[in-house]
Amino acid sequence: MKQRALVWFRRDLRLADNPALRAAVDGGYDGIVPVFIHAPDEEGDWAPGSAQNVWLHESLSALSAALEALGSRLIIRQGPTEDAIDALIEESGASALFWNRLYEPKLRERDDQLASRIATDHPDIGLESFQAHLLNEPWDVETRQGSPYKVFTPFWKAIKDRGIRQPLPRPAALPDVWSRIGSLELDALQLLPDINWDEGIRENWQPGEDGAHDRLETFLADAAEHYDNDRDHPAVAGTSYLSPYLHWGEISPFQVMHRTEEWLAEQSGGAVHEHMASFQSEVGWREFSHHVLYHFPKTPDMPLDSRFESFPWRHSEQDFKAWTAGRTGIPMVDAGMRELWSTGYMHNRLRMTVASFLTKNLRIAWQHGERWFWDTLVDADLANNTLGWQWAAGCGADAAPFFRIFNPARQGERFDAKGEYVRRWVPELSDLPNKHIHKPWDAPDDVLENAGVTLGDTYPKPIVDLKVSRRNALEAFDQVKN
Repeated sequence: MKQRALVWFRRDLRLADNPALRAAVDGGYDGIVPVFIHAPDEEGDWAPGSAQNVWLHESLSALSAALEALGSRLIIRQGPTEDAIDALIEESGASALFWNRLYEPKLRERDDQLASRIATDHPDIGLESFQAHLLNEPWDVETRQGSPYKVFTPFWKAIKDRGIRQPLPRPAALPDVWSRIGSLELDALQLLPDINWDEGIRENWQPGEDGAHDRLETFLADAAEHYDNDRDHPAVAGTSYLSPYLHWGEISPFQVMHRTEEWLAEQSGGAVHEHMASFQSEVGWREFSHHVLYHFPKTPDMPLDSRFESFPWRHSEQDFKAWTAGRTGIPMVDAGMRELWSTGYMHNRLRMTVASFLTKNLRIAWQHGERWFWDTLVDADLANNTLGWQWAAGCGADAAPFFRIFNPARQGERFDAKGEYVRRWVPELSDLPNKHIHKPWDAPDDVLENAGVTLGDTYPKPIVDLKVSRRNALEAFDQVKN
């Protein structure tokens, strides 16, 4: 009797180093059915946002083409997932179901329920899930006291020297999928927006497995050996830009770590090793964010530091809209927010800067910024997004022992000294001299006039005084810190 297996693709949209797919190939199954089930409602309040959906559309298109090149095809279905799996088992006669694990609270709950139902309704179906999204399972890392980590440095120290498995090979070929097993067209998922907002994403990114590896090789060739020097300067292409590819599983953390080790072996000199150690620690931050979310599943909505439940946040729809539109009158903040809207991405230095401005200077609750990022970032990952916003607000894991407040003008002077980044995204200030590009409100009238800048007309006046709002934020923290 022929044996067939379902391989359920989720956020592992790749063929190489895909343990679920590899298990089906190595298991000698006569039939392998690759399936993607679109069921955003099952992710609760954190269904993918608009930018993620654009990326998902493009990535599924790339995965479908890659499968067809191997003689297979991607079967696309709509949820509920349990119903879709039931139908596929009946249509295919499958005797096994393989998938790679995810760790968000709602998805873990859904997967547990699915496994229980299949065990009851289809006791002859073999079920197996695999570790593919993280280097370490969140439950396998704990402090000496047996508790989860809340600080990154000891977490990374505990796991960075652990051995990790070799990436698994890409299948050379796959069996054809029976024509009687139907599939939705990709467009039926309606992932693309009704407006042309997604054009910037397409212009700046190449979603898919090939794009992921091209991006990694570009980083290694052009930026890796200067990583520590350039990664905080947004006008320089000094980072890897791998975060959306890692989020969607178009490349695995195992592949990233092994390829960077291979690259290191080809280099000479201690400085290069230090740069790569810093880059690999960023993969560690991704691990840490999932560790925190797994152990503290309420943190997407609630502060890890319970004192902040009573923090006196402000409510200003006008200020929030100015922030989202990049119209705050603070050039470094506005540049970051406009980059986000135009490309679906924001440099990490700017993510910290704009988040600090929203939560500290405007004193608008971090959850509002978290939601905006969730809808507009192509790499919006629940674990990373939550950790980043709680870090910026001072209420999460690895928070500073003091109430950290970034000065966005000083951030610009330090990390965009020549104003290249601001001029790229806030062109109405492009003719201001470097001295005033980050503080146009301090520029003399004749300098503004010569640059064609009229504050309150061609460019907004600051919606908040940085010094006064900093003082107010510290006073607000005094109300809750004890």
